[in-house]
Amino acid sequence: MNWDTVKGNWKHTKGLIKEKWGELTDDDLTRAEGRKDQLIGRIQERYGRTREAAEREVDHWLKSLH
Repeated sequence: MNWDTVKGNWKHTKGLIKEKWGELTDDDLTRAEGRKDQLIGRIQERYGRTREAAEREVDHWLKSLH
């Protein structure tokens, strides 16, 4: 799955994101609103990851959605 698909189905995808990253709040996801860089930043903040680690984690998650 690519990011355009995630963004286009944001309401559905928010549930999948919360399953993967349960510490993200509804407010975090509302603020991200389909923007990958914002989601990565929220994961970085909530989980104490480096930017690069959060990016890898999101990219790996995207690949697993097939």
